[in-house]
Amino acid sequence: MSHFKHHVFFCCNQRAEGEQCCATLGASALRDYAKQRVKALGLSGEGKTRVNMAGCLDRCDQGPVMVIYPEAVWYTYVDREDIDEIISEHLQHGRVVERLKV
Repeated sequence: MSHFKHHVFFCCNQRAEGEQCCATLGASALRDYAKQRVKALGLSGEGKTRVNMAGCLDRCDQGPVMVIYPEAVWYTYVDREDIDEIISEHLQHGRVVERLKV
């Protein structure tokens, strides 16, 4: 059995100036927000959810991106409302948010 039910990786890679990357699209701030929300909702910890920062996930053209394991579902997002929807639907209720899937 996995240590976490869900493991969420946010690409926070910073590429050279002028190149599209998740970092320039606000990924780090939204990862911080997701981590805080998951904790506030009591979803973090062993057997629950872990939110992590990742280096380049090589999908910057679709960014910002995150991936949730063990389902291997990739999402894009633009704001806190998108993050809230992913937390509520995917992490709490086990439903993929099709409109944000990449």
